[in-house]
Amino acid sequence: MEVIAIPKSALDGMKNKLRELLEMTENATRKYTPIFKEEKWLDNQEVCLMMKITKRTLQTYKDKGLLPYSKLNRKNYYKLSDVQALLEAGQPYNTLENGFIHV
Repeated sequence: MEVIAIPKSALDGMKNKLRELLEMTENATRKYTPIFKEEKWLDNQEVCLMMKITKRTLQTYKDKGLLPYSKLNRKNYYKLSDVQALLEAGQPYNTLENGFIHV
């Protein structure tokens, strides 16, 4: 085992910097936590499973503006209430005007 000696002032400085970093992290967490606590958010896979659709169909819904989403760190998230509203709408969203063709 190697022992390294540093001055107490340097150790205290590192402790202070770590405390500042922890405080910044906690402040950032507090800022964004209410956004996610207000409503449940789902990722692509959860939406596809819930709606029983493919990823391609989900992309079409996004492209056509039928399902709003938010992007965070290159990942899409959907409000549970928006997904439920689309499910409750039933087939009316699969119309020719929305770019869907009935077979």
